[in-house]
Amino acid sequence: MTSVSIAERLGQEKFLAQTYNRDFLHVPGAFADPGGLVSFNVLSDLIARHRLEPPRLRLTVDGETLPQHRYAVPVITRRNTRWDRVHPDELHQRLAKGASLVIDQIDHLHEPVGDLAASLEGWLRAGVQVNAYASWTSTEGFGVHWDDHDVIVVQIEGAKRWRIFGPTRSLPLHRDVVEPEPPPAEPVAELVLTAGDVLYLPRGWWHAVTADQGVHSLHLTCGISPPHTGARLVGWLADELLASDIFRTDLPIHAGPEAQAAFLSALRKEVIGALDDSGLLERYAAARDAECVGRLRPSLPYVQGVPADPELMVRLTTGRARLDIVMAEGETVTRLTGAGQQVDAAPAAGPILHRLLNVGWHRLGDLADTAGVSVADTAALVAELVGAQIATVRSEGR
Repeated sequence: MTSVSIAERLGQEKFLAQTYNRDFLHVPGAFADPGGLVSFNVLSDLIARHRLEPPRLRLTVDGETLPQHRYAVPVITRRNTRWDRVHPDELHQRLAKGASLVIDQIDHLHEPVGDLAASLEGWLRAGVQVNAYASWTSTEGFGVHWDDHDVIVVQIEGAKRWRIFGPTRSLPLHRDVVEPEPPPAEPVAELVLTAGDVLYLPRGWWHAVTADQGVHSLHLTCGISPPHTGARLVGWLADELLASDIFRTDLPIHAGPEAQAAFLSALRKEVIGALDDSGLLERYAAARDAECVGRLRPSLPYVQGVPADPELMVRLTTGRARLDIVMAEGETVTRLTGAGQQVDAAPAAGPILHRLLNVGWHRLGDLADTAGVSVADTAALVAELVGAQIATVRSEGR
């Protein structure tokens, strides 16, 4: 399952035009097999095999985080370093008594969830962090609260009851000037999400979540952050405008009223001119896409290059990579931008790069066949992408 599937269920362009940032949306039975993303077995393995310290792994009750010593024991290594190992029996007791289990950024720990996040990032052109939430009782893990980012929820197993109260401040932010008013006493909607359901909720919407009928529940929350706001556009534009002398000039705070008025007039003219650029929002979005490093991954053992092995597997490290045809030094090139880097290639490489934009692993030989070029030439291109951290490779089955 990918977020392309979620995009289809949410309505794709209709969702972006009418619902996104505006209203909640519940899509019952969106997926027949949500367990293909994650499962309780996966959670158990992640906890057993990784040193997940708070806040990466945490237990919460009524919005309060339990201290780690309630479910973990300290371990001193031979190198005299200390870490806290989760104690399974203590963990079970805390969960059975009403605590919720949270694993932050599970998209960096489990590849199917990482694929979900990367696909969402490519569709929404925004950063996505996925957290896993599991509970066993009807105790509210976080109480009635609002989030400073939009969320897309996928119910994996069991059922969750959502009470949605709506916003009391329009589109609040993490760093804001006013706190939202308390939520109303009665919810505007009360939903039960069962396995396969999807829920979209804009930021600022008060809500409370409990496991329905005391049955164990597992869901993923895809947090879309940070939001693309006017404030972020102006902040980005301020750096862009440093090319203009007036924006590098010291403020005339010691000058008279006429000189100050003239300075502000010149400043206003530059800002208005920049805002009149019809391509401004696309340039801003492209710049933000280019900055997203995604989920970087080394390509061991291939530290000295990428071999011309048709069975080698390749994927991009970011879901927000962009492909453009541009002029560079008088020649037409295909430019892939992402992870803070850009790579220019001959137009013949376009089909390879376009295929790599599809989230997931791609066989090197298939990439070569796509463009009708040799495996050796494809490996050389991939080596350049790996060197720029835009791509990663692995040996299939080894």
